[in-house]
Amino acid sequence: LVQIPVLVCSNKLTHSLSLFLISFANMVSSSPPPAPKEVPSDDKWAEDGPPREAKWWYSTFHTVTAMVGAGVLSLPYAMAYLGWGPGTVVMILSWCITLNTMWQMIQLHECVPGVRFDRYKDLGKHVFGPKLGAWIVLPQQLIVQVGCDIVYMVTGGKCLMKFMEIACTNCTRIRQSYWICIFGAIHFFLSQLPNFNAVSGVSLAAAIMSLSYSTIAWVGCVGKGRVPNVSYAYKATSPVDYMFRVFNALGQVSFAYAGHAVVLEIQATIPSTPEKPSKVPMWKGAVWAYFVNALCYFPVAFIGYWAFGQDVDDNVLVGLERPSWLIAAANLMVVVHVIGSYQVYAMPVFDLMEQKLVKTWNFPPGVLLRFIVRTTYVAFTLFLGVTFPFFGDLLGFFGGFGFAPTSYFLPSIMWLKVKKPRRFSTSWWINWACIFIGVFIMIASTVGGLRNIVADSSSYEFYS
Repeated sequence: LVQIPVLVCSNKLTHSLSLFLISFANMVSSSPPPAPKEVPSDDKWAEDGPPREAKWWYSTFHTVTAMVGAGVLSLPYAMAYLGWGPGTVVMILSWCITLNTMWQMIQLHECVPGVRFDRYKDLGKHVFGPKLGAWIVLPQQLIVQVGCDIVYMVTGGKCLMKFMEIACTNCTRIRQSYWICIFGAIHFFLSQLPNFNAVSGVSLAAAIMSLSYSTIAWVGCVGKGRVPNVSYAYKATSPVDYMFRVFNALGQVSFAYAGHAVVLEIQATIPSTPEKPSKVPMWKGAVWAYFVNALCYFPVAFIGYWAFGQDVDDNVLVGLERPSWLIAAANLMVVVHVIGSYQVYAMPVFDLMEQKLVKTWNFPPGVLLRFIVRTTYVAFTLFLGVTFPFFGDLLGFFGGFGFAPTSYFLPSIMWLKVKKPRRFSTSWWINWACIFIGVFIMIASTVGGLRNIVADSSSYEFYS
């Protein structure tokens, strides 16, 4: 049996958690991963998937588009609750942990010779078994993908409204809900593109926009300088309320590190041979993506907090008003970026829904099925985005509930199950650290985000 050092504590909850983790460690160490019982992913993609013709740089801009999204603009807001010390640690630690789990998923893509696990759920079924794997992985992945698309509906509409307010000061103001609908209307057309390869141009434009508006955000903060009487003290509120706000801030940070939910689908578009496996170009692309990620996240988080302190908005661009043309351009760049991000997260959902209808309900594949499924999905996310336009709290809730498992600790659990690193080795400790940190972030940020939605509900304006 694996022996895990556990601090002796009188707290019953800590003792129960320790017993659970010991049992889980025994399960991970002793039970071999079941043989894949599903049809290999290659066969599925050969039937109706995209051709494997992507280059390594495709993975770079797809990953940047998936990861560097609306969450980057809320990082200064998260720093306002975490403070300089804890906030810096959380930012750096999240970057390192998610880079490690990204590498693990890329390596596990072809962990069985001759089989490519082109979807997160396929890898989950191999590691945990056909039934358990689907229940563990698929709900989390769908929460990430659908949750992102809902938040991007809200973000796209808000930034489109902000752009028009700055660009046309004399124009008649219309409600935010209408702007979200205008943004959503774009996706009724783009969603008809068949696969990842077809949205490569949109994704490349989105990746360029993400780097551009992130740069404008932190350069604008430098140009504006610190606001008068800026304060970096913790916000004055009750201890209980502050604790939940900190939990929500953790969720906002985890929301920013999102790309893992679609990494296997991105890697599936890269050709692979025994001499040149797909993991080599995919990892090269991922490293460059994380380099771009660092150029976006850290300056925006730290300089945005430096400029506004505890009074920073949940979207740092809101606090920047001069020069007006540059801020208007940044908001338009956000719109272009979230258009691409929406499609990157929606494509795997489209694939799953269409495949389910064809195999279970015998729907004939084709243009009609694509039109019905994708139009319905876009309408669904548009309706939820218009109904619940609570940007900051949505980030915290979805960040904890879906993003922490898929990005922080599920890949580490799979790695322990498949690769079985030597007990108490460096790899073993790193993976268990990722699991502990990820589980804590998941629980804390989910509770914090949900509580903040309830606490702030009196200030929300539905269909505003």
